[in-house]
Amino acid sequence: MPKLQLVQDPAADALLDSNPFALLVGMLLDQQVPMETAFAGPKKIADRMGGFDAGEIADHDPDKFAALCSEKPAIHRFPGSMAKRVQALARIVVDQYDGDAAAVWSAGEPDGKELLRRLKALPGFGEQKAKIFLALLGKQYGVTPQGWQAAAGEYGQPGTCMSVADIVDARTLGQVRSHKKQMKAAKASAQK
Repeated sequence: MPKLQLVQDPAADALLDSNPFALLVGMLLDQQVPMETAFAGPKKIADRMGGFDAGEIADHDPDKFAALCSEKPAIHRFPGSMAKRVQALARIVVDQYDGDAAAVWSAGEPDGKELLRRLKALPGFGEQKAKIFLALLGKQYGVTPQGWQAAAGEYGQPGTCMSVADIVDARTLGQVRSHKKQMKAAKASAQK
């Protein structure tokens, strides 16, 4: 299976590739910042904490964790509120999935609909983000439960360049960025 190239930085992408919790956190952070910034966030946290473990993050002092996330370069343009969300996500992974983020998509062998339901139950994961993450799991992470493409909607279709699920190199990153720009422009002109 090809290695993830969401950040276009080998060390940050290697963490996403090897650590399912890092991938979940990257997706959580993917709002109101460039995709690469969001998915680089877990590596910044890992560098500052000496690792990236859901249990350690969940149990970290909230004020110290917020300060760690706010250090320059910050993990997000809203590091304090995102630090709270990251810790809330970590707590769910610890309490509901025994600290194993991959269990979100593997425990009990869920089908696509159930996996989408589980993702939408996570803090910061609305319908669209859950579908994009489901598509990312299916297209690039080898997680392909029955019905995953249907549950991911248009993001699950092969050959698209619509979301982070489709980024496999610098070229597709540019295509996804272009698609997002076009969608923003269309939405803005529809609101006029």
